Amino acid sequence: MGRVYVAGSINMDVVATADRHPKVGETVAGRQVLYFPGGKGANQAVAASRLGARTTLIGCLGTDSFGAELRAFLGDQGVDLGYVRETAAAHTGTAIITVANADNTIVVIPGANALLGADDVGIVPMVKGDVAVSQFEIPLPAISAFFRRARGTSATTLLNPAPAQAVGRDLLALVDLLVLNETELGVLAGIEISDGHDPARILDAARRLQTGLDQTICVTLGKRGALALAGPEELVVPGRAVQAVDTTGAGDCFVGALAAQLAEGATLRAALAFANAAASICVQRMGAGPSMPTAAEVAAVLNAS
Repeated sequence: MGRVYVAGSINMDVVATADRHPKVGETVAGRQVLYFPGGKGANQAVAASRLGARTTLIGCLGTDSFGAELRAFLGDQGVDLGYVRETAAAHTGTAIITVANADNTIVVIPGANALLGADDVGIVPMVKGDVAVSQFEIPLPAISAFFRRARGTSATTLLNPAPAQAVGRDLLALVDLLVLNETELGVLAGIEISDGHDPARILDAARRLQTGLDQTICVTLGKRGALALAGPEELVVPGRAVQAVDTTGAGDCFVGALAAQLAEGATLRAALAFANAAASICVQRMGAGPSMPTAAEVAAVLNAS
């Protein structure tokens, strides 16, 4: 069984709930303000750890109260924090989130996450069978160095390119498994993609991104499930009907669950179905990090279906 290594962001999520999102220039009355551990890297690491994978997080925290709270939370989830360093040069990463009618808007202030560098990821002792995971909330040079390190040890590389930004094919060529949603797919492929487009258009956009037939691209579709292009093969993961409360950590849950399953040696098809079920549980709870399910909870959902 391999280990999951996540190089990524660690944030405190400050969540405001309201009946609806404000328009530009408008003020609306909120219902409550909540504080949740978050950051895409931390969320994915927590998801993988709760699902039984040995998980190591590589990141950077500020020497402030948020940093201390986040370190304590992550340690309690069983995440190895030996490669998480602290710095007085920046505050801990923070996300300002508004949740209304189960939809969210997010503003991320990177803080210490922006200081994660190639030196931080270059010493990680990965081996064949491990899974290296990253996202776009840390500097791109650090991600490239992390994946080159992983490739040098024959570990599997998994990239979640969020928040979306255009990148060169040199980085994409280091990725074994690319997991992204429709918006992110549209940005990277340079075409308009929305939740109204049919699977054929989505898969065509995915083919534009493929750097080789050994690369897998998975597009998450929310309540519609997911589509994957595994080399030339097309895989369909049906959606799951649930009552969503907060979708903030759903994508991160999917990524962490997928990484955990691959580290255990599961087939891609089985890993995708497991990740989709895990995400369907996540959206029924408030918060990002704390909403990640356990392996027993996912098994119960899969057995029930």
